Amino acid sequence: MSYALTVVIPVYNEEDNLARVEAEMSAFFKVAKRPTRALFVNDGSKDSSQQMIEDICARNEAFSYINFAENRGLSAAIKAGFDHTETPLVGYIDSDLQTAPEDFNLLFDHIDDNELVTGVRANRKDKFVKRMSSKIANGIRRAFTKDGMDDTGCPLKIIKTDYAKRIPMFKGLHRFLPAMILLQEGRIKQIPVQHFPRIAGTAKYGVWNRLIGPLMDCFAYLWMKKKYINYRIASKG
Repeated sequence: MSYALTVVIPVYNEEDNLARVEAEMSAFFKVAKRPTRALFVNDGSKDSSQQMIEDICARNEAFSYINFAENRGLSAAIKAGFDHTETPLVGYIDSDLQTAPEDFNLLFDHIDDNELVTGVRANRKDKFVKRMSSKIANGIRRAFTKDGMDDTGCPLKIIKTDYAKRIPMFKGLHRFLPAMILLQEGRIKQIPVQHFPRIAGTAKYGVWNRLIGPLMDCFAYLWMKKKYINYRIASKG
């Protein structure tokens, strides 16, 4: 089959969620508006995640995996997924499935006219502290980047792969994916999507990662924006 979209699924100690990931992604493949496959990126899990991933991939042609030698963090996992994607489009969803794979169909409707389409979590089901720290962090980031995005932390995105591969990712920059597309003069759009409570496993990121860390990353982004090289080839021979 010729696939149009590869959905990158970072995994770190998510053994309690992976059976549901297999079931929900497999159900989505049947109704996806464009042929879709999934790519697990195991970020050095210490539980049985890797064995479960291998079992899933062995019985499902549309699943494949990358297994890190050690834990490198979410940004590294996303970058590895982008680097190893061969389809025209690359997507991203978290393995806790607090967003719904079926909502990729909402993003498909807008990706032809944009280089990145991201979800905005409507009626978030997170705890108050997490919601407020994310809201503050998003406000700070939006002030720095001027990207106009309300929820860059939403783990549901589709990006045109040639743009995704040009993102110079470093630790923490996964929060700035829309801004990095703007640096390439790409078009971005946000669409409301469903949000659900985490059913199993534990969140891997605390207040530091959602608030203080992103503030520090804003300065890294400003440095990168000043130094960023962008060009388009008119012709070659």
